Amino acid sequence: MNSKTNRLARENSPYLRQHSTNPVDWYPWSEEAFEQARRKNIPVFLSIGYSTCHWCHVMAEESFEDVHIANLLNSNFIPVKVDREERPDVDEFYMEVCQAMNGSGGWPLTIIMTPEKKPFFAATYIPKEAAMGHMGLSDLLMQVTNIWDNKRDEIRQQAS
Repeated sequence: MNSKTNRLARENSPYLRQHSTNPVDWYPWSEEAFEQARRKNIPVFLSIGYSTCHWCHVMAEESFEDVHIANLLNSNFIPVKVDREERPDVDEFYMEVCQAMNGSGGWPLTIIMTPEKKPFFAATYIPKEAAMGHMGLSDLLMQVTNIWDNKRDEIRQQAS
């Protein structure tokens, strides 16, 4: 890993390697990521996608290649990227969570969870900026950070 790549540069998945030059400091799905989240006491931002997913590439270009979004993710979350084709177990579980929370699912799948892997937010594609009545990723990340900082016990109770 050099200064212009993140941890995903070491992964076998072509989809994960596509994200290895993002300014987001991605972790692959690993115990290391959740240990880091517990140590820092910050939530995990999980993004699940796959190489032929159109909206996964749109969200990557709009958001994960954006320095402002990357700074929000890197400062306030442990960002984890999963290739659904390599980890169908992780994808299936969190897709069921998304469908239970929202009544629908899809990719890219975004889950925000406690360091103990308990989800408290689920969505599919999220635009970088607010549009057509949908909150933008930048606003969402700032809102979740504020809630985590001020109502962490409530979030953990809700997620349980």
